Amino acid sequence: MQAVGRTDQGAVREINQDAIFTSTTPIGPLPNLFVVADGMGGHNAGDFASHFLIRQLVEHVCSLPQNTPEIQALQEGIQTANRLLYEKSLEDIQLDGMGTTLVAAVFCDGLLYVANVGDSRLYVIGKEIRQITRDHSYVEEMVALGRMDRGSEEYLRNKNIITRAAGTARTVKADYFEAELGQGEIVLLCSDGLTNMVEDRTIQKIVKNAPSLDAAARILVDRANDSGGLDNISVVLVNPTGSGVKPC
Repeated sequence: MQAVGRTDQGAVREINQDAIFTSTTPIGPLPNLFVVADGMGGHNAGDFASHFLIRQLVEHVCSLPQNTPEIQALQEGIQTANRLLYEKSLEDIQLDGMGTTLVAAVFCDGLLYVANVGDSRLYVIGKEIRQITRDHSYVEEMVALGRMDRGSEEYLRNKNIITRAAGTARTVKADYFEAELGQGEIVLLCSDGLTNMVEDRTIQKIVKNAPSLDAAARILVDRANDSGGLDNISVVLVNPTGSGVKPC
């Protein structure tokens, strides 16, 4: 298994509120773990939220029994980290109202287990690019209701409004997915600082044509910045078949 992560402040923002985590070795009962979080909040609250959530998620998963199923481990870890983050926001007025998106992935025996809250995304990239996660955003809810066209001017204008985030309430509802991976397919976890700046088809071409995962991550970040870099940019790229997925 090969993995690389890169996070960048972007061309406009004064602070990087994104956080990433990559581990190709076991984290508690999980054979591996990859996370991207995009924080929100004034001052340094978004930066605090994204890093705190990932740290608490990893710590809780590490404490679970070794026979805990993958999805259950993600569920328990996310709920515990969310509760601790919310309680932290109640203790410090400067952290009031903070929150963060989250997308997390685990690979085991050819299966991809995914969790997401907010609009950070996970893609599987091969001959095509397919988005596994579903954005928890105002525009996607309107599209689902048939009240807005994806890609329209109204869609693009309101794309940054999310309807779900970790840390804003004592409990959080995350979505969970399972997906099979084909030979040679690459997995991308990313914040919206990439997807708002670079089209899916361009992302797919960069990942497929880059000489290495590290080069692909660097080119993706550079392309987002070249397109305006209006937000923080984070990418995690994983090739689960690089040296075989670690068995459960």
